[in-house]
Amino acid sequence: MTEVIDPAKMIAKKKRIIMEVAGQIHDVVEETLWQDYVQLPELSEKLIALIEDLKAFQKSQEA
Repeated sequence: MTEVIDPAKMIAKKKRIIMEVAGQIHDVVEETLWQDYVQLPELSEKLIALIEDLKAFQKSQEA
């Protein structure tokens, strides 16, 4: 049986994951910038991809 996922719960889950990655970026900038700056491009790309995924999901729910 296919489970129907509540769109509001899915949006909340996606936003939570986005905030976790944003938090990782914040931690690097605030605490370990000089050691871990090399992580910033990867984390930034991940954040962008997650936000684009969220926006696409939200747009698909409008239709």
